[in-house]
Amino acid sequence: MGMSVGSAGGRNGRRRGRRGSRTGLISEINVTPFVDVMLVLLIIFMVAAPLLTVGVPIDLPETQAKALNSETQPITVSVNNEGQIYLQETEVPIEEVVPKLQAIARSGYDERIYVRGDRAADYGTVMRVMARISAAGYRNLGLVTLQEEGN
Repeated sequence: MGMSVGSAGGRNGRRRGRRGSRTGLISEINVTPFVDVMLVLLIIFMVAAPLLTVGVPIDLPETQAKALNSETQPITVSVNNEGQIYLQETEVPIEEVVPKLQAIARSGYDERIYVRGDRAADYGTVMRVMARISAAGYRNLGLVTLQEEGN
């Protein structure tokens, strides 16, 4: 009655199996801390996002257009209901809109410019602002609106 040296049923075979399971890698990921961190970040962004909007109070019109994705913050030109023109948050006369745009545009004429017109603003004033910006050579102009809530 002999015993074979390489048999799996012997004492050495069992030891090898136990040793392999003790030193093996654990393939489980503890997700709970990751979820906790993500929830905290979500709450921070939900609180901070409304504070990052442009400071000129404007009642924007609503449309069915979809939101645009933008990786950089665009330059905003706003026209309020009294016809005052703002570049970012600074009031400027219509004659100074283009020179100030040229001074702050980082990527030249390819800079994205959003025009925000109040719902009660004079349509002619908004169009004069857009015409001056377009005539100066800026090609990426966009009108900012709110999405309709019924859709």
